[in-house]
Amino acid sequence: MRTHHGYPFGMAQQIVSSPAPRVGDLIKDWRARRRMSQLDLALEAGVSQRHLSFVESGRSAPSREMVEMLCEHLDLPLRERNVVLLSAGFAPAYQERKLSDPGMTAARGAVERVLKGHEPNPALAIDRWWTLVMANAAVTPLLSLVEDKSLLEGQPNVLRLSLHPGGLAKSIVNLGQWKAHVLWRLGQQIHATHDAKLIALEKELAAYPAPPALRRERNEADAIALPFELKVGDRMLSFITTTTIFGTPADVTLSELAVEAFFPADAETAAVMKQMAG
Repeated sequence: MRTHHGYPFGMAQQIVSSPAPRVGDLIKDWRARRRMSQLDLALEAGVSQRHLSFVESGRSAPSREMVEMLCEHLDLPLRERNVVLLSAGFAPAYQERKLSDPGMTAARGAVERVLKGHEPNPALAIDRWWTLVMANAAVTPLLSLVEDKSLLEGQPNVLRLSLHPGGLAKSIVNLGQWKAHVLWRLGQQIHATHDAKLIALEKELAAYPAPPALRRERNEADAIALPFELKVGDRMLSFITTTTIFGTPADVTLSELAVEAFFPADAETAAVMKQMAG
């Protein structure tokens, strides 16, 4: 607790910082989010339920090896593993560097080659929060459809670009279905990370206007083959998307980096993309 002096009329303002989370509380919270009982996690991690109970209650301090093992069996993203390690008094296990860092030259070059190799079709690289990191030349004509150019300033968010009324929303033919698909994907990501920024983004996107999606049961095919239908002039382009991630990253930035690639869903779209590239 710190007291700051020098306010008018001799008033003092007290700033109370929130206590750092205990490692036991974090493990318990993540276990609940993963819908695992103490016994389930203990069996998977190869420790006794009694010991795990002591760790969660704060009666026992876990070793670094145990913390890392619990994080592994809870399937925590690298960023969250660092948080849990810090709460237990250990140094983070995974560094976080900007993609512009000299040590990331090889990774950045690999992403650039993937994006370039996907032309004449659109492809873009995004971070954990769907911020546009890089894109190939085929994305530029599509971004010209964005009416509110302020959405393109700085580092634009691609989900906001697609669903915002001033973004691509007016050009998306199947906007209701696409919005439902985007929110579903975002919900899956939030379940995995419980990220506050993603939760806020989901709330923002859900408030954007869109026609109601058709009421039908969601199936696995929707996750990989729901078309993204875009009206460009008097033509309708139809794409399916795939997501590529790094297989075994040891860096937080790389673990959160993904490449969204758009493939023509029909021959007409393929022909138009080749024409636009020319």
